[in-house]
Amino acid sequence: MAMKEFYLEDFKPGDTYKTGAVGISEKQIVDFALLYDPQPFHIDAKAAKESIYGGLIASGFQTFALGFRAVLDTGMFKAASMGSPGCDELRWLKPVRPGDTLTVAMEVKEVRPSQSKPDRGIMRMAYRYVNQKGEDVLSFTAMHLLKRRP
Repeated sequence: MAMKEFYLEDFKPGDTYKTGAVGISEKQIVDFALLYDPQPFHIDAKAAKESIYGGLIASGFQTFALGFRAVLDTGMFKAASMGSPGCDELRWLKPVRPGDTLTVAMEVKEVRPSQSKPDRGIMRMAYRYVNQKGEDVLSFTAMHLLKRRP
């Protein structure tokens, strides 16, 4: 879902956005976990079935990255992103399983031009990753360092 390119001034508190859907397969879950988060419930279907999760689940870090890629694929940060000073309140709310499809809902919380650098500012945005059942699976608030309109 392509969006127009935004600068800091284009965001207003209360504005909402949504990404297109992105799916995740068992192979993607296992491949990621083998490299970055090799816990039994991410890499071994049998061990995962016997775990508190009752089956294979994606690493929370993979879920975070997968959804954020969907955000970047919208193009909304292409023109103005200067990175991020960080995220707050990252929560993994429900396991993400093979075959799940996620969308990301975003809401602008704050827009603040820099006091010392007039070419940029900070936009705080709340993120909710939602599965195909409408359940929230991940949430966080990010601070985006964005260019102001030239």
